[in-house]
Amino acid sequence: MNRQMQNYGSISTPPDVNFAGNRSVEFNITCDNVVTNIYTINSSFRGLENALKNIGTTKDNHGLRNKIHVMQLSTNEIAAVTSKEISKLKSLMTKGDKQQQLQIEKLEENFKEAIGRYSTTQKEIANKQKAHLLVSVNVENEESDDNVYKQQMLAREMAFEQEMLIERETRIMQIESDILNVNDIMRELGSLVHEQGSTIDTIENSIDHAVGRVEEGTEQLIKASVYQRKKRWKLLYLILVIAVVTAILIIIILNPFKK
Repeated sequence: MNRQMQNYGSISTPPDVNFAGNRSVEFNITCDNVVTNIYTINSSFRGLENALKNIGTTKDNHGLRNKIHVMQLSTNEIAAVTSKEISKLKSLMTKGDKQQQLQIEKLEENFKEAIGRYSTTQKEIANKQKAHLLVSVNVENEESDDNVYKQQMLAREMAFEQEMLIERETRIMQIESDILNVNDIMRELGSLVHEQGSTIDTIENSIDHAVGRVEEGTEQLIKASVYQRKKRWKLLYLILVIAVVTAILIIIILNPFKK
C-alpha cells in the first residue's frame, strides 16, 4: 500500500528582506569604491606628470601620445563615476550620524583635491602637445617648401600641406576632447547639496505646518471642553428647576387631602 507523503511546510526560497544593516553595508562598500577611485586618479596624475616631461623630447612618439590618451579617457570615466558614488553616499547616510557625515566630507575633499591636480596637469599636457604639433608642422613645411622649390613639385607640396593641416586639426581636437570638464563634476556635487537643502527646507516647512495644525487642534479641544462644561451646568440647572417645580406641584396637589 502506497503511503501518501505529508507536506510539512513550504521549502521554497524565502523572499529577500531588506534589513537596516544592508544600508550600512552598502555605505561601507561605496566608501571603499570612492577611496580606490581617488587612489587611481592620483596615480594617473603622477603618470601624466612623468609624460609631461617627455613631450617635445626625443622620447616623444606616437606610443607616448596614445598612452596619454588612453590614461586620460579611463581616468575621466573614473572621475565621473566617483562623483556619482559620492552622491550615492549622501543618500545612504543615516540621518544624524556625525561619523558618516565627516567621512563623506573627507572623501569629497580628497576627491576635489585629486581632481584639481589631475585637471591642471591635463591642461599643461594639452598646451605642450599642441605647441609641439605646431612646431613640427612648421619645420616639415619649411623642409617641404625647400624641397618643392628645388624639385619644382608644387602639386606634391599642396597635397602635403593639406594632409598636415587635417592631421594637426584632428590631433588638436583629440587633445582638447581628452580634457576633463571639472566644472560639470563640481556642478553635479553642488546641485546635490542644493537638492538636499531644498529637501530640508521642505521638511522644516512640513514640521512648522504640522505644529500649526496641532496648536489649532489644541485650541479646538479647549473650546469643545469649555462648551461641554457649560452644557453640563445648563443641564444641571434645568434638572434643579424641574425638581423644584415638581416639588411645588406635589405640595399643591397633596395640600387639600391634608385638610
